[in-house]
Amino acid sequence: MSAILLAGFGGQGILFAGKQLVAMGMEVGKQVSWLPSYGPEMRGGTCNCSVNIEDEPIGSPLVTSPDMLIVFNKPSYDKFISKVLPGGIAFVDSSMVDNQCGRKDITEVRIPATELASENKLGNLANVIMLGRILKVTKLFDYDEFKAHLIASSPKSKPQLAELNAKALEIGYNYAD
Repeated sequence: MSAILLAGFGGQGILFAGKQLVAMGMEVGKQVSWLPSYGPEMRGGTCNCSVNIEDEPIGSPLVTSPDMLIVFNKPSYDKFISKVLPGGIAFVDSSMVDNQCGRKDITEVRIPATELASENKLGNLANVIMLGRILKVTKLFDYDEFKAHLIASSPKSKPQLAELNAKALEIGYNYAD
């Protein structure tokens, strides 16, 4: 199915987004792996996450040549855009990344996820907005099943997060470029 690399700054929800993809993959019976990588700074430092969602056993959890790149900042875009396999797709938070690579052998899907989160008073949920866009474009998972999974994974001690995550997912899914 997919070798996915998510990248950005610590605190942007990179690892959370990767965990959600992997957990949903497990729910639908796929072989999955999740491998985080982050600098010692955590918040504000570099952060990326390798995610594999496959029908067959996974040989290595490390994604060095992704089918899908999901980037939330310019340094990550500059570092990883050349690694996307030909025919692959890059999801780019255009609020944070204004340059374009010019590659004709991949598809770039741009969404102002950070801006949309701010406009809708969704704090740091640009990552969930991006997940909604990914579901719409790739059909990686069924939207309603993923939404139910996202709501169920919200902490019971913070029920408002379930509602906010559902709203963010919907904004990304329904975004019209």
